[in-house]
Amino acid sequence: MSIKSTLRAATALSLISAGSVFADGHSSTITIATVNNGDMIRMQGYTDQFTEQTGIAVEWVTLEENVLRQRVTTDITTNGGQFDIMTIGMYETPIWGANGWLVPLDNLSDEYDVDDILPAMAGGLSHDGTLYAAPFYGESSMIMYRTDLMEAAGLEMPDAPTWEFIREAAAAMTDRDAEINGICLRGKAGWGEGGAFITAMSNSFGARVFDENWVPQLDSAEWAETLNFFVDMMSESGPAGYATNGFNENLSLFQQGKCGMWIDATVAASFVTNPNDSDVADSVSFALAPDTGLGKRSNWLWAWALGIPAGTQQQDEAMQFIEWATSKDYIELIAENEGWANVPPGARTSLYETPEYQEVPFAQMTLDSILSADPNQPTVDPVPYVGVQFAAIPEWAGMWTQVSQEFSAAYAGQQTVEEALANAQAIATEEMEAAGY
Repeated sequence: MSIKSTLRAATALSLISAGSVFADGHSSTITIATVNNGDMIRMQGYTDQFTEQTGIAVEWVTLEENVLRQRVTTDITTNGGQFDIMTIGMYETPIWGANGWLVPLDNLSDEYDVDDILPAMAGGLSHDGTLYAAPFYGESSMIMYRTDLMEAAGLEMPDAPTWEFIREAAAAMTDRDAEINGICLRGKAGWGEGGAFITAMSNSFGARVFDENWVPQLDSAEWAETLNFFVDMMSESGPAGYATNGFNENLSLFQQGKCGMWIDATVAASFVTNPNDSDVADSVSFALAPDTGLGKRSNWLWAWALGIPAGTQQQDEAMQFIEWATSKDYIELIAENEGWANVPPGARTSLYETPEYQEVPFAQMTLDSILSADPNQPTVDPVPYVGVQFAAIPEWAGMWTQVSQEFSAAYAGQQTVEEALANAQAIATEEMEAAGY
């Protein structure tokens, strides 16, 4: 079953009658907010099996990434009660858990085997040792590239390339007449979209968002080098309109054969190698995210996870769904129906110990990328924050959304890099002073 067919199945699920009747006569429907990524759409196509097993009906609210973040943040901070389960990540989970906004996942069954969750994922989804969201999949970021175009350019991709090599290769693979862009990267505004990419990239250039005293550093030479390199490379070899491209837009371009390289979430590997969805599935390989020789690569660390807002009236039913959707059994269900290459990656240790999964061409590179990201020491110089492509403070989402809008305006040619960084420094300084840092 391809992503396209699972999307049709998910649409059909919305026609299921709202509510399932239990033996005692009551009915139950849980509402889940999720992101419109391929693995989440695939999960919706199998939800009828959960309903058959439990009698619990599921209603989905599937949203674009930036919209999802706005909706769930508004709902949980106002105790709106729209959702019984929210798809959230490593940024929100520990902050919301500390605020008492999420139900602790401290009574998961023995069969669920919570100790099997990869330590990097469990740590990022916990507060004071308590797990507050279960990872549906975990990811870092890596390079996905066309082997045929690389060979035609007379180049060979290293396992751990530098940014200079990536820029050279992007220029060599670009063919404007054939509508082939040497490289596709996120420029779309949003703290978790283009904002996440450029922050992870900046780490490899020696930049940092704050110094050890929480003073913003966006007017530094390292940030200028990062943005200028990015803009110059994308102007030379990127797609037109890259300033508004995020994960889904670049995925579509790559699948259509219009990108030589794409640096993005490791979870995308199954989408670009699936012949049902990708025109270039037979000519894709992988490498670690680039560096500049300073000791930090430009890959991030993230999990899309399922959490239960504290105000839900369906806590037990929501817990049952989380156990089902993030279990070893679910991974085996997907493997049986769609192959091991299409199971949710990056969440469980046991997956990477499975012989069949070890044969998947991107499995080891995904794990290596996840393990190479260090949220406790994300930058070359010391910083007071935790997080690779974000700082785990409540002010980050609002502040970095504004900063990313300034960056996207520079990518679109509406202002210079210098103007964007000056505006970003002013935004961050005002935000941090107002927050009392």
